[in-house]
Amino acid sequence: MGYGARKDIARLARAGGIVFDQAEILDASVRIPVSADLPRRMTVAGKPLDPPAGLVVMMNKPLGVTCSHKEAGELVYDRLPARWRRRKPAISTIGRLDKQTTGLLLLTDDGDLLHRISSPRSRLSKTYRATLARPLDGTETALFASGRLTLRGDDKPLEPAVLEIISETEALITVTEGRYHQVRRMFAATGNFVEALRREHLGDLCLLDTLAPGRWKLLSKEEIALVFR
Repeated sequence: MGYGARKDIARLARAGGIVFDQAEILDASVRIPVSADLPRRMTVAGKPLDPPAGLVVMMNKPLGVTCSHKEAGELVYDRLPARWRRRKPAISTIGRLDKQTTGLLLLTDDGDLLHRISSPRSRLSKTYRATLARPLDGTETALFASGRLTLRGDDKPLEPAVLEIISETEALITVTEGRYHQVRRMFAATGNFVEALRREHLGDLCLLDTLAPGRWKLLSKEEIALVFR
């Protein structure tokens, strides 16, 4: 779980830094079964134990931050506790938002869940709020919904997408694919340019208004299930 090497944990235990059911665990060799309620029953260095494997995090990805483990600059993982970078299995983003796209981003160490959500066969809906450089001309809704739009460089048309116009330069767009820079390229195909892009929904899971850019929260099983509605 990334708290440290065996010697670090042994030292922490001897110092009384591990408490289970209000009793200090002074011997790091004591085995405690993993259970869903363990984070409520155990503290490490005075704080609740991190969730065991299978955690899912919702982050409001800020502008200019990269969904990568290795690229230069600020990474989304820098927003998480530093020890989480050492967890095994590793925490990874479920899909990626490009550096200039903000909003709902999920991270997990559950490989099966990651594949289930990110697989092209999942066809899960993703809704983005796009702010555009030029006013919409009124033809975009039918074009995106037609299933006949082929982006430059692709040889297969896009699946139908739903466009909800908010104002002449702002719209919500819902897609079921995850092609490279798809939403930006869709508007570019109409002669427009996306100035700002934020993902707000994944399935029925909605980005929380209370989650400020760069902040994150652990999701419950009930919240995760909203993705698949």
